[in-house]
Amino acid sequence: MARSTPKSAGPKSAGRPSRAQAFWRSPFLRWLLAGIVLALSIGIAAFSVLLLRLDQDVRSRFAGVRWVLPAQVFAAPLELYPGEPIGLEQLRHELDRLGYRPGDDLLGPGTYIPGSGSLRIYTRAFSFWDGAQEERRLEVSADAHAITALRPLGSDQNLDLVRLDPMLIGSIYPSRGGEDRVLVKLPEVPPLLPQTLVLVEDHDFYAHSGVSVRGILRAMLANLRAGHTVQGASTITQQLIKNLFLSNEQTLRRKLREALMAVLLERHVSKDEVLEAYLNEVWLGQDGPRAIRGFGLASHFYFNKPLNELQPHEIAMLVAIVKGPSSYNPRRNPAKVLERRNLVLGMMRKSGSITPDEYDRAVHQGLGVGTAGGGGGAERYPAFVDLVRRQIAGLYKEEDLTNEGLRIFTTLDPRVQEMLEQRIGQDLPELEKGRRMPPGTLEGAGVVTTVEGGEVLAVVGGRDARYAGFNRAIDTRRPIGSLAKPFVYVTALERPEEFSLQTTLDDSPVDVALPNGQQWEPKNYDRQLHGPVPLYMALAKSYNLATVHMGLQLGVDKVRATFAAAGFADAPEVPSMFLGAIDMSPLDAAQIYSTLAAGGFRTPLLTIRAVTTKDGQPLDRYSFKLQHALPDGPVFLTTWAMHKVIELGTARWANSVLPPGEVYAGKTGTTEDLRDSWFAGFGGDRVAVIWVGRDDNKPTGLEGATGALHVWARLMRDMGARGIDMTPPASVVQASVEPASGKLADAGCAESQPMPFLQGSAPREYAPCANAAKSTPLDWLTKIFK
Repeated sequence: MARSTPKSAGPKSAGRPSRAQAFWRSPFLRWLLAGIVLALSIGIAAFSVLLLRLDQDVRSRFAGVRWVLPAQVFAAPLELYPGEPIGLEQLRHELDRLGYRPGDDLLGPGTYIPGSGSLRIYTRAFSFWDGAQEERRLEVSADAHAITALRPLGSDQNLDLVRLDPMLIGSIYPSRGGEDRVLVKLPEVPPLLPQTLVLVEDHDFYAHSGVSVRGILRAMLANLRAGHTVQGASTITQQLIKNLFLSNEQTLRRKLREALMAVLLERHVSKDEVLEAYLNEVWLGQDGPRAIRGFGLASHFYFNKPLNELQPHEIAMLVAIVKGPSSYNPRRNPAKVLERRNLVLGMMRKSGSITPDEYDRAVHQGLGVGTAGGGGGAERYPAFVDLVRRQIAGLYKEEDLTNEGLRIFTTLDPRVQEMLEQRIGQDLPELEKGRRMPPGTLEGAGVVTTVEGGEVLAVVGGRDARYAGFNRAIDTRRPIGSLAKPFVYVTALERPEEFSLQTTLDDSPVDVALPNGQQWEPKNYDRQLHGPVPLYMALAKSYNLATVHMGLQLGVDKVRATFAAAGFADAPEVPSMFLGAIDMSPLDAAQIYSTLAAGGFRTPLLTIRAVTTKDGQPLDRYSFKLQHALPDGPVFLTTWAMHKVIELGTARWANSVLPPGEVYAGKTGTTEDLRDSWFAGFGGDRVAVIWVGRDDNKPTGLEGATGALHVWARLMRDMGARGIDMTPPASVVQASVEPASGKLADAGCAESQPMPFLQGSAPREYAPCANAAKSTPLDWLTKIFK
């Protein structure tokens, strides 16, 4: 049987396609390819629409960027004039406070040359509420106590007055977000700043189109080598897009959107526009709830000077912070910031931005950062700025104060503010030590105003003057104790037919039936009875019972009306009001004592002098509203008696501190169980109120005379407060009185005292010791005919 051989597969028929050929020729593939092309077309079209919309969005949003410009709050400017009582060292201190830089040359605005008996100063230009003042170079001659001459540098012309630029003390920024900034223009910025920023943050800034491929590859390589993320690839443009328009969400979608928007933005704006926006928007630190935005404000916040005065080491530090303001906080992590700052300086030297000599000088500089709050921090003078915010809140809309860049010129005197802070900060520990209290037990607050005009010069809300928390100067409401008594006495002295300074008051027990059925039985502080006492002595010695007897005779309603006229309308209509059962803040007490100090003229205490737009256009001038609230005669008599409080009464300790021969007036205040220690008083130009107590309202063991008085007297000495001019008004006459009888005295009396009286109320009878009282009618006839 023949073996059959299998048929050979042989070559394929030429007309029959292979499976691969069949696949590529299949209708399925054609439909698949058509679908892919369609999908790509739709995707490209959709992406194009997205790009167009995103492009339009980027253009419109960037063009519509409206910087949040909080209102800037300025202190009163230091005015220089011949005769001003500021010595050479104090003037240097004020220049340092303003951020002026000492040196051997006047290198530009904000510099000065110290010398023997004089200072050469290059002042800054500044737009005040009443006009612009140009920068100028001056020579100021002074001794240890006052300015002796003021002239332009190189000239013999004498100048009458020059104002230095005022200190930026804070901002009124939005409660939400809390952003604060000072806008800058790129041409006004030191060229070294943008150069260094580009060098450190985005080396390819001027080469890329919003996204840097080289930067991405460089960052990937660095991160791979390190095994973790050590370098980012975001350009300055991308960072700006994120800060302005996007969140901090770490997602691929957000990063892609950021990159696209960066590329689109650079199609429409120049590199300089991007850089200027970045300089104003970048976050550079936190000041409590306030975000420090932009290099303009950061310069004030960290160095207390304008941006255009920064030196290379300061520019390097600000650029170093950009990496992470939380981690690179120069006040919390100075060593870490110093290391990175020096790294930036090294990059600047390597690139040729600074010379080797400049590098050597810069790298040996300290950080130069001030204490928390800096020069432009809202927490530099938080209690005062808080008062400004409250006084201006009702005058402008919140968005105007937090968005429009208004400039608020205030009455704050940095010198007086510093003195008040030092006194409270130094004297409270001394008082605690004297009473063997744990450190930090006592709290204090104070307010200083001018006599003329009622301008608030200083406010301290607690012993930690930088703490922007509870403001005891405004929000503390504590019984004022005997601070109330002068207003009882003013009320009495308005009735000259019944009361004069020499009128005898009865310091005997009092028992008053109250409307609630209870009995009120006040006591003297020393638990003693003093019998009949002259009215002025009852105030000088702060006798409670004599005051209550007189108050009841006057009527609660009459005394309450006096408080209202002086500036406090919330006094309770109860007899205990006579002894200070009235809750006030130190600011309230300063208001009513300012009325006494001004001779009975009341003006609401002011912190604001003027407000201008960001362009310097004046909006409002805050002239004081003067009202003749209390008659000058009774006020003068009360002031005379309040001087006796210091001369021989409860505040006589102050004589050991105050300059001899000067007249000051004031009153101690002590509350039940020695919980509150008060002193309020004034000289010829200053009113000051001091409160010392505990936040938990427990006893302090301090009277007004052993606590607050010590702070007050030293403060008045430190300020050089003028004494009171005791020239009486026309309604007052002077008479010599024999103290024992209260009658007229002459040369025949061993003791006599000049005393003021309202016209027609002086004694008409002579004391028994007086020669006039011993004369007979014959003696008078002899004198007449002789």
